[in-house]
Amino acid sequence: MVPEERKVFDNGSHQNILLEDFGHGEMVQANVHLIVDNGEGMILDPGGHKVFKHLLAEIGGLIGVDNLKYIFLSHQDPDIVAAINGWLMTTKATAIAPVLWIRFIPHFGVDRLVVNRIKGIGDEGTIIKLGNSELYILPAHFMHAPGNFQVYDPVSKTLYSGDLGASLGQDYIYVENFDEHVQYMEGFHKRYIPSNRILKAWVRMARQLDIETIAPQHGAIMRGKEIVNKFFDWLEDLQCGIDLMEEIYKIPSSHFEG
Repeated sequence: MVPEERKVFDNGSHQNILLEDFGHGEMVQANVHLIVDNGEGMILDPGGHKVFKHLLAEIGGLIGVDNLKYIFLSHQDPDIVAAINGWLMTTKATAIAPVLWIRFIPHFGVDRLVVNRIKGIGDEGTIIKLGNSELYILPAHFMHAPGNFQVYDPVSKTLYSGDLGASLGQDYIYVENFDEHVQYMEGFHKRYIPSNRILKAWVRMARQLDIETIAPQHGAIMRGKEIVNKFFDWLEDLQCGIDLMEEIYKIPSSHFEG
């Protein structure tokens, strides 16, 4: 039984579920999402080895592991890809990932028997069919990875934004006050997103979509047009990455203290 606060959307035939957070301790907090349409599922950025068996059991209880059609990998980071061999060995699902990272992902220990089930997507993105619905795989390159994708679900009007919109340190699932929430996003975005120019390009694309919910891979979910538009406005003006880092480029003068 999925708790109500973890049902991002549910119209009976189409569900968007925030799976249980099994990542604790020293690992960065990471959200794992599941999209289901007419019993067919896609898991997004399923993470590392410590959470794998728990998530697999949850998927089994929700839709059955044989009904998992896709494993979406937005980019190559270990909090997204590290357990991919387990997912491929225990399900029939196809993994989809940016083509830029296809030759790097096998370094996570992917067995030769299943490596061909990791399929690359070109930089421009694509549209995939899940159940009776279509999902848009959107380009989100350099946010933060140079090969990076997001998922837009037009049925629930949900954008799965990956690291864009990530927040760290808050104790709530859904954003109620955007202005107060900024403090939990600001440090991450200033350091991990390379420039304001790429943010402006992304916002131009995102504003063309009908988005009710933005669900990032870390932290709280943003719900409602007002909060979504405030997020867009904030990104358009945010100075980040190389906009702020020029002064760091100098020869170090202090010694490492191990």
